[in-house]
Amino acid sequence: MTTPTPASGLDWRDAQHFGGGHRLPCVHCGRGAFCLDESGRPSHKTCAEAAARAASGTRPGADAQTAQLVDDRAAPAQDRDGGLLAAALACAERGWRVFPIRPRVKKPPAVADWEGRATADRARIQRCWQHRPSLNVGIACGPSGLVVIDLDRPKPGQSPPPEWAGAADGAQVLAALADRHGQPYPADTFTVRTATGGTHLYFTAPPGAELRNTTGRHRTGLGWLIDTRAAGGYVVAPGSVVNLPDGTGAYQVVNDRPPAPLPPWLADLLTTARTPSPPPLSAPTGRAQVADLPAYVQAALKGEVARVTGAVTGGRNHALNKAAYNLGRLVGAGVLPEEAANDALWNAAAVHFCTGPNAFTPADARATIRSALAAGTRTPRTITRGNAA
Repeated sequence: MTTPTPASGLDWRDAQHFGGGHRLPCVHCGRGAFCLDESGRPSHKTCAEAAARAASGTRPGADAQTAQLVDDRAAPAQDRDGGLLAAALACAERGWRVFPIRPRVKKPPAVADWEGRATADRARIQRCWQHRPSLNVGIACGPSGLVVIDLDRPKPGQSPPPEWAGAADGAQVLAALADRHGQPYPADTFTVRTATGGTHLYFTAPPGAELRNTTGRHRTGLGWLIDTRAAGGYVVAPGSVVNLPDGTGAYQVVNDRPPAPLPPWLADLLTTARTPSPPPLSAPTGRAQVADLPAYVQAALKGEVARVTGAVTGGRNHALNKAAYNLGRLVGAGVLPEEAANDALWNAAAVHFCTGPNAFTPADARATIRSALAAGTRTPRTITRGNAA
């Protein structure tokens, strides 16, 4: 076993510690680093030296704060005794794919492409958490076949909108929603209490349906203070510990039973929220009816709407930008009212609105539509009357 080089022996002017100008995640703190430690791993100088001191038992007072970043002996008992490793393995036993999150926070993940790298392989999980026992645990919902309903609590001063008047939190909103649909409250499933006092209800995803994230802050969500996490989203796993301004403590299992199938009435609501119909082509849109437009313009409008609604995580803004630019060229040619193009693009983009690590917000969509429509309008399409394509 190689003994770490003493802190005083690290010569960062030596070529072996130069990473060739490539910024890679530091093995100790996760932030980008240009240097390599004595083992050739990407690392900050201060992080590597603090780790070396921790391994040798020396912790100079002047560097104590830096050393604490990488010395897991300074972490809570949950970290030191392998509690987070056990939490990750418990998820893997259920077939859920996990990945590391930075210590004591909910985000960001400690790895890039967390959804693609999430795993249920015990050996990989053990290597990860034995190397850094303080890492929190994330569950990638899509690869794990899960839909998680996140019932939040209001922040100070936050009050429900008129539609949910009288509800105190997300759990009460879900209860009211169930009552409106003549259904029981979906409590008989794996349930986790979050550090802020909220609730995560775990369900298995419906076969053949790829549900995605929703947020209660938009009309595509289930309701006030209710978010959902599915494909493209993750939740913090039970056993993880956070220390944040809005809540401190562990995520705890409060109903340890297998996740129930997502109730059909909820699946229907989420499917409808995911794929709302585009504006009817016969409906008035601003100053003109879409049905009055030339057939080739209607076809272009339908095609660009389909491009946006069918976009995948990571390609949503690109698809919206391209669609808005293409329709903007028709606006510039004078064959498509700008209001009709804007409305169609907005409704298509709305199916993707979500928050979290892969957020796509109304503000994002509004900015993209505005700029791309304007760009397309400045480059109008040449229309050959009577033979348009």
